[in-house]
Amino acid sequence: MAIDQSKYSWKQKVVFNVLSLLTLLSFAPYINRFLPPIVLNGWHLDLIIAVVACLLLLYFIKWLFRPIIIPFFLMVCCTVFVTWATNQYSFTNVLNDYKGMVQGNLRAKDSKQIDILSLYPRRVESYRDKTVRGIREKINFQDSVVRNFSVTHSLDYFDEYYYKYGKITRFLSLFKYINNHFKYVLDSRRDEYFANPRETILNGLGGDCDDHSLLMTSCLQSIGARCRIVLIKGHAYPELYCGSKTEFEIMKQAIVTLFPKPPIKEIYYHELNGEYWINLDYTARNPGGPYMNDKVYALIEL
Repeated sequence: MAIDQSKYSWKQKVVFNVLSLLTLLSFAPYINRFLPPIVLNGWHLDLIIAVVACLLLLYFIKWLFRPIIIPFFLMVCCTVFVTWATNQYSFTNVLNDYKGMVQGNLRAKDSKQIDILSLYPRRVESYRDKTVRGIREKINFQDSVVRNFSVTHSLDYFDEYYYKYGKITRFLSLFKYINNHFKYVLDSRRDEYFANPRETILNGLGGDCDDHSLLMTSCLQSIGARCRIVLIKGHAYPELYCGSKTEFEIMKQAIVTLFPKPPIKEIYYHELNGEYWINLDYTARNPGGPYMNDKVYALIEL
């Protein structure tokens, strides 16, 4: 039985409503961390569901006994403060979660790459040349140095979102570390040299585009990802397999949320027969960044 609410003054009611709003704004994203991604027709609904659930909880508390809002608000503030102090979930994360929902639903668009990869898949898949053979020979995701490097740096970032996005956070953490630390070094003008991933790790993450591609794909595969290398005119870059359209939408939402600066307006990808792949090039600031060009002439499935 609810307690009579008429005894509260309008000022008290305003205070309770403001505290309820502040509790809702900070607590809903925290609840959302523990909900699985929910995608319906391209819309990301999990944070909306968390907001509605939090709103219903606050309404029940207000209906039961309005002053309970005060200790509940203080409890939420303490929770967020503790998670911020322990580097688990900060006030910045709260803001990024809301930005991620808005950008993922309204602003970040898909940008499918239309090129020879989509138009002539048989021609691309069957093409063999010296570059393809050289790269294939140097891919190694079973090396202990590669595996240990990958595990270590898959834990560097985004751990607070593991409950939300699972293995995606590990893949994107590894991408961020490699791309933040990779330094471009030219090969000899006479010969093309393909460094295996162990070499690139031991030399301090220096190399050219094919060395970066070999490193990124080998490292990601060592922690369970599926990757490939795309050769285009004058360049090579790695791609990460996202899966189906629904899985791609979850990946897109994770990227928008975890890479908030600068805001992501488009996610570039390849799609063929319902399989989605995104760009992991070092030239892009975030996964799914723009491609350098669409002159694809070879595809190396790993």
